[in-house]
Amino acid sequence: MAVYQTGILEDVPSVARYLTFSQIGGTDPTLVLKTLAEQADGQSLVVGFGNSLVLTLNADIGSLRSFPVYVTAGIEVPSTPAALWCWLRGSDRGDLVNQTHQLCELLGDAFECESLLEGFKHGDGRDLTGYEDGTENPQDQEAINVAFVQGSGAGMDGSSFVAVQTWLHDLSYFNSMPSQMQDHIIGRCKSDNEELEDAPASAHVKRTAQEGFTPEAFLLRRSMPWADASGEGLQFVAFDRSFYSFEAQLESMLGLGDGIIDGLFQFSKPTTGAYFWCPPMKEDGSGLDLSALGLD
Repeated sequence: MAVYQTGILEDVPSVARYLTFSQIGGTDPTLVLKTLAEQADGQSLVVGFGNSLVLTLNADIGSLRSFPVYVTAGIEVPSTPAALWCWLRGSDRGDLVNQTHQLCELLGDAFECESLLEGFKHGDGRDLTGYEDGTENPQDQEAINVAFVQGSGAGMDGSSFVAVQTWLHDLSYFNSMPSQMQDHIIGRCKSDNEELEDAPASAHVKRTAQEGFTPEAFLLRRSMPWADASGEGLQFVAFDRSFYSFEAQLESMLGLGDGIIDGLFQFSKPTTGAYFWCPPMKEDGSGLDLSALGLD
Protein backbone atom coordinates (compact mmCIF):
# COMPACT_ATOMS: atom_id res chain seq x y z
CA MET A 1 0.00 0.00 0.00
CA ALA A 2 1.12 3.57 -0.71
CA VAL A 3 2.27 5.76 2.14
CA TYR A 4 -0.48 7.80 3.82
CA GLN A 5 -0.32 11.04 5.80
CA THR A 6 0.46 9.57 9.21
CA GLY A 7 -1.22 12.38 11.15
CA ILE A 8 -4.55 10.97 9.98
CA LEU A 9 -3.95 7.68 11.75
CA GLU A 10 -2.36 9.04 14.92
CA ASP A 11 -4.38 10.05 17.98
CA VAL A 12 -5.40 13.70 18.21
CA PRO A 13 -2.60 15.97 19.46
CA SER A 14 -2.61 18.21 22.53
CA VAL A 15 -3.28 21.29 20.39
CA ALA A 16 -4.18 21.87 16.76
CA ARG A 17 -5.00 24.55 14.23
CA TYR A 18 -7.44 24.15 11.35
CA LEU A 19 -6.95 26.54 8.45
CA THR A 20 -8.89 26.90 5.21
CA PHE A 21 -7.65 28.84 2.19
CA SER A 22 -9.29 30.29 -0.91
CA GLN A 23 -7.43 30.71 -4.16
CA ILE A 24 -6.57 34.26 -5.18
CA GLY A 25 -8.24 35.02 -8.50
CA GLY A 26 -6.02 35.02 -11.56
CA THR A 27 -3.13 33.19 -9.91
CA ASP A 28 -1.50 29.93 -10.95
CA PRO A 29 -1.20 27.74 -7.84
CA THR A 30 1.13 25.16 -9.39
CA LEU A 31 4.48 26.36 -8.01
CA VAL A 32 3.04 27.13 -4.58
CA LEU A 33 1.47 23.68 -4.34
CA LYS A 34 4.69 21.97 -5.37
CA THR A 35 6.53 23.84 -2.61
CA LEU A 36 3.81 22.91 -0.11
CA ALA A 37 4.09 19.27 -1.18
CA GLU A 38 7.82 19.30 -0.51
CA GLN A 39 7.44 20.78 2.98
CA ALA A 40 4.33 18.97 4.24
CA ASP A 41 5.29 15.93 6.32
CA GLY A 42 1.76 14.52 6.65
CA GLN A 43 2.25 14.21 10.40
CA SER A 44 2.54 17.68 11.95
CA LEU A 45 0.80 19.10 8.88
CA VAL A 46 -2.04 17.22 7.19
CA VAL A 47 -3.18 18.73 3.89
CA GLY A 48 -6.47 18.41 2.01
CA PHE A 49 -7.54 19.71 -1.42
CA GLY A 50 -11.02 21.08 -2.09
CA ASN A 51 -13.03 20.39 -5.22
CA SER A 52 -12.61 23.91 -6.63
CA LEU A 53 -8.83 23.63 -6.51
CA VAL A 54 -8.86 20.17 -8.07
CA LEU A 55 -11.01 21.51 -10.92
CA THR A 56 -8.62 24.46 -11.35
CA LEU A 57 -5.87 21.90 -11.90
CA ASN A 58 -8.03 20.05 -14.47
CA ALA A 59 -7.85 16.91 -12.37
CA ASP A 60 -10.44 14.28 -11.44
CA ILE A 61 -10.38 12.83 -7.93
CA GLY A 62 -13.10 10.18 -7.94
CA SER A 63 -15.42 10.74 -4.98
CA LEU A 64 -14.44 14.36 -4.33
CA ARG A 65 -17.30 16.83 -4.60
CA SER A 66 -18.71 19.83 -2.77
CA PHE A 67 -20.28 19.43 0.65
CA PRO A 68 -24.08 19.12 0.33
CA VAL A 69 -26.56 21.52 1.93
CA TYR A 70 -29.26 19.95 4.10
CA VAL A 71 -32.39 21.72 5.29
CA THR A 72 -35.05 20.08 7.41
CA ALA A 73 -37.54 21.27 10.02
CA GLY A 74 -35.70 23.71 12.27
CA ILE A 75 -32.25 22.57 11.13
CA GLU A 76 -29.88 23.87 8.47
CA VAL A 77 -26.59 22.16 7.66
CA PRO A 78 -24.44 24.65 5.70
CA SER A 79 -21.87 24.09 2.99
CA THR A 80 -18.74 26.24 3.28
CA PRO A 81 -16.27 24.88 0.70
CA ALA A 82 -12.64 25.94 0.50
CA ALA A 83 -9.77 25.37 -1.91
CA LEU A 84 -7.29 24.07 0.64
CA TRP A 85 -7.45 22.67 4.19
CA CYS A 86 -4.46 22.46 6.52
CA TRP A 87 -4.49 20.72 9.90
CA LEU A 88 -1.55 21.74 12.07
CA ARG A 89 -0.89 19.26 14.90
CA GLY A 90 1.43 19.62 17.87
CA SER A 91 2.02 19.93 21.60
CA ASP A 92 2.91 23.63 21.93
CA ARG A 93 0.48 26.39 20.99
CA GLY A 94 3.27 28.88 20.34
CA ASP A 95 4.90 26.55 17.85
CA LEU A 96 1.62 26.27 15.95
CA VAL A 97 1.27 30.06 15.87
CA ASN A 98 4.71 30.34 14.27
CA GLN A 99 3.99 27.48 11.87
CA THR A 100 0.76 29.22 10.84
CA HIS A 101 2.67 32.36 9.85
CA GLN A 102 5.18 30.28 7.89
CA LEU A 103 2.40 28.39 6.13
CA CYS A 104 0.49 31.54 5.19
CA GLU A 105 3.70 33.08 3.83
CA LEU A 106 4.43 29.95 1.81
CA LEU A 107 0.95 29.95 0.28
CA GLY A 108 0.59 33.73 -0.01
CA ASP A 109 1.32 34.06 -3.73
CA ALA A 110 -1.77 32.04 -4.66
CA PHE A 111 -3.95 31.59 -1.56
CA GLU A 112 -5.38 33.62 1.28
CA CYS A 113 -6.46 32.30 4.65
CA GLU A 114 -10.25 32.27 5.02
CA SER A 115 -10.63 30.74 8.47
CA LEU A 116 -8.54 29.64 11.43
CA LEU A 117 -9.81 27.61 14.37
CA GLU A 118 -7.78 26.31 17.31
CA GLY A 119 -8.53 22.88 18.73
CA PHE A 120 -7.33 21.22 21.90
CA LYS A 121 -7.49 17.84 23.60
CA HIS A 122 -9.85 17.81 26.58
CA GLY A 123 -9.05 15.29 29.30
CA ASP A 124 -8.50 11.83 27.85
CA GLY A 125 -10.22 12.76 24.59
CA ARG A 126 -13.62 14.15 25.50
CA ASP A 127 -16.05 16.61 24.06
CA LEU A 128 -16.68 19.73 26.16
CA THR A 129 -19.93 18.09 27.29
CA GLY A 130 -17.74 15.58 29.15
CA TYR A 131 -18.57 12.61 26.93
CA GLU A 132 -15.83 10.54 25.34
CA ASP A 133 -15.46 11.25 21.63
CA GLY A 134 -14.75 8.61 18.99
CA THR A 135 -15.55 5.60 21.18
CA GLU A 136 -16.36 3.39 18.19
CA ASN A 137 -13.30 4.39 16.15
CA PRO A 138 -11.72 1.48 14.23
CA GLN A 139 -8.24 0.50 15.40
CA ASP A 140 -4.97 -0.68 13.84
CA GLN A 141 -5.41 -2.39 10.43
CA GLU A 142 -9.15 -1.80 10.50
CA ALA A 143 -8.51 1.94 10.80
CA ILE A 144 -6.25 1.81 7.73
CA ASN A 145 -8.89 -0.12 5.80
CA VAL A 146 -11.57 2.42 6.73
CA ALA A 147 -9.64 5.65 6.24
CA PHE A 148 -7.50 5.12 3.15
CA VAL A 149 -8.10 4.40 -0.52
CA GLN A 150 -6.71 1.07 -1.69
CA GLY A 151 -6.64 -0.66 -5.07
CA SER A 152 -7.06 2.49 -7.16
CA GLY A 153 -3.50 2.83 -8.38
CA ALA A 154 -0.53 5.13 -7.92
CA GLY A 155 -1.34 8.64 -6.73
CA MET A 156 -4.65 7.54 -5.21
CA ASP A 157 -3.76 4.59 -2.96
CA GLY A 158 -3.01 5.89 0.52
CA SER A 159 -5.12 8.99 0.02
CA SER A 160 -8.18 9.78 2.13
CA PHE A 161 -11.37 11.82 1.97
CA VAL A 162 -12.20 14.02 4.95
CA ALA A 163 -15.42 15.68 6.08
CA VAL A 164 -14.91 18.76 8.28
CA GLN A 165 -17.60 20.57 10.27
CA THR A 166 -17.49 23.16 13.04
CA TRP A 167 -20.21 22.43 15.60
CA LEU A 168 -21.29 25.20 17.97
CA HIS A 169 -22.51 23.99 21.38
CA ASP A 170 -24.92 25.74 23.74
CA LEU A 171 -23.15 24.47 26.84
CA SER A 172 -25.22 26.60 29.21
CA TYR A 173 -28.37 24.89 27.99
CA PHE A 174 -26.78 21.44 27.99
CA ASN A 175 -25.37 21.84 31.50
CA SER A 176 -28.79 22.90 32.77
CA MET A 177 -30.22 19.51 31.83
CA PRO A 178 -30.52 16.68 34.37
CA SER A 179 -27.73 14.12 33.95
CA GLN A 180 -30.19 11.45 32.80
CA MET A 181 -31.44 13.71 30.00
CA GLN A 182 -27.86 14.37 28.93
CA ASP A 183 -27.14 10.65 28.85
CA HIS A 184 -30.26 10.02 26.75
CA ILE A 185 -29.24 12.67 24.22
CA ILE A 186 -25.85 11.02 23.74
CA GLY A 187 -26.92 7.43 24.36
CA ARG A 188 -24.10 6.72 26.80
CA CYS A 189 -23.53 7.15 30.52
CA LYS A 190 -21.05 9.96 31.06
CA SER A 191 -19.53 8.35 34.15
CA ASP A 192 -18.46 5.04 32.57
CA ASN A 193 -19.07 5.57 28.82
CA GLU A 194 -21.32 2.51 28.70
CA GLU A 195 -24.02 2.51 26.03
CA LEU A 196 -27.54 2.79 27.46
CA GLU A 197 -29.91 -0.02 26.59
CA ASP A 198 -32.93 2.18 27.29
CA ALA A 199 -31.72 5.18 25.30
CA PRO A 200 -34.40 6.69 23.04
CA ALA A 201 -34.31 6.28 19.26
CA SER A 202 -33.12 9.90 19.02
CA ALA A 203 -29.91 9.20 20.98
CA HIS A 204 -26.79 10.17 19.04
CA VAL A 205 -25.27 6.72 19.49
CA LYS A 206 -28.31 5.09 17.91
CA ARG A 207 -28.58 7.56 15.02
CA THR A 208 -24.92 6.97 14.08
CA ALA A 209 -24.45 3.26 14.87
CA GLN A 210 -21.90 2.45 12.17
CA GLU A 211 -22.75 -1.23 11.83
CA GLY A 212 -26.47 -0.41 11.53
CA PHE A 213 -26.23 0.87 7.95
CA THR A 214 -26.24 -1.15 4.73
CA PRO A 215 -23.47 -1.22 3.79
CA GLU A 216 -21.85 -0.47 7.14
CA ALA A 217 -20.79 3.16 7.60
CA PHE A 218 -17.49 3.24 9.48
CA LEU A 219 -15.49 6.45 9.92
CA LEU A 220 -12.15 7.33 11.46
CA ARG A 221 -12.96 10.33 13.65
CA ARG A 222 -10.29 12.82 14.67
CA SER A 223 -12.47 15.53 16.22
CA MET A 224 -11.29 18.05 18.81
CA PRO A 225 -12.97 20.65 21.05
CA TRP A 226 -12.56 24.35 20.29
CA ALA A 227 -13.31 27.55 22.19
CA ASP A 228 -12.85 31.23 21.41
CA ALA A 229 -14.66 34.57 21.80
CA SER A 230 -17.48 33.39 19.52
CA GLY A 231 -18.34 30.34 21.64
CA GLU A 232 -17.25 26.75 21.96
CA GLY A 233 -17.96 23.36 20.46
CA LEU A 234 -16.46 20.50 18.50
CA GLN A 235 -14.40 20.56 15.32
CA PHE A 236 -15.70 17.41 13.69
CA VAL A 237 -13.15 15.71 11.43
CA ALA A 238 -13.82 12.28 9.89
CA PHE A 239 -11.70 10.37 7.38
CA ASP A 240 -12.94 7.65 5.02
CA ARG A 241 -12.35 6.05 1.62
CA SER A 242 -15.31 8.07 0.30
CA PHE A 243 -18.07 10.26 1.71
CA TYR A 244 -20.68 7.50 1.88
CA SER A 245 -20.32 6.77 5.59
CA PHE A 246 -20.40 10.41 6.63
CA GLU A 247 -23.46 11.20 4.56
CA ALA A 248 -25.28 8.07 5.73
CA GLN A 249 -24.73 9.05 9.35
CA LEU A 250 -25.59 12.73 8.86
CA GLU A 251 -28.80 11.91 7.00
CA SER A 252 -29.76 9.56 9.82
CA MET A 253 -29.07 12.33 12.36
CA LEU A 254 -31.39 14.59 10.38
CA GLY A 255 -34.10 11.94 10.35
CA LEU A 256 -34.33 11.90 6.56
CA GLY A 257 -35.34 8.24 6.56
CA ASP A 258 -37.64 7.91 9.56
CA GLY A 259 -38.28 11.45 10.79
CA ILE A 260 -36.38 10.96 14.07
CA ILE A 261 -33.98 13.87 14.72
CA ASP A 262 -30.73 13.27 16.58
CA GLY A 263 -30.87 14.64 20.13
CA LEU A 264 -27.55 16.35 19.49
CA PHE A 265 -29.42 19.14 17.68
CA GLN A 266 -31.06 20.11 20.95
CA PHE A 267 -27.87 21.86 22.06
CA SER A 268 -25.52 21.96 19.07
CA LYS A 269 -25.53 22.98 15.41
CA PRO A 270 -23.05 22.85 12.53
CA THR A 271 -21.84 26.24 11.32
CA THR A 272 -19.49 25.02 8.57
CA GLY A 273 -19.20 22.01 6.28
CA ALA A 274 -16.55 21.07 3.72
CA TYR A 275 -15.07 18.08 1.91
CA PHE A 276 -11.40 17.61 1.05
CA TRP A 277 -9.13 15.01 -0.53
CA CYS A 278 -5.91 14.27 1.39
CA PRO A 279 -3.24 12.96 -1.00
CA PRO A 280 -0.80 10.18 -0.08
CA MET A 281 2.88 10.70 0.67
CA LYS A 282 5.64 9.78 -1.74
CA GLU A 283 7.19 6.40 -0.95
CA ASP A 284 10.65 7.97 -0.61
CA GLY A 285 9.35 10.33 2.09
CA SER A 286 10.07 13.48 0.07
CA GLY A 287 6.62 14.99 0.54
CA LEU A 288 3.06 14.76 -0.71
CA ASP A 289 2.37 12.71 -3.82
CA LEU A 290 0.43 15.06 -6.08
CA SER A 291 0.70 12.93 -9.21
CA ALA A 292 -3.09 12.40 -9.26
CA LEU A 293 -3.38 16.18 -9.66
CA GLY A 294 -0.86 16.23 -12.51
CA LEU A 295 1.79 17.83 -10.29
CA ASP A 296 4.58 15.25 -10.41
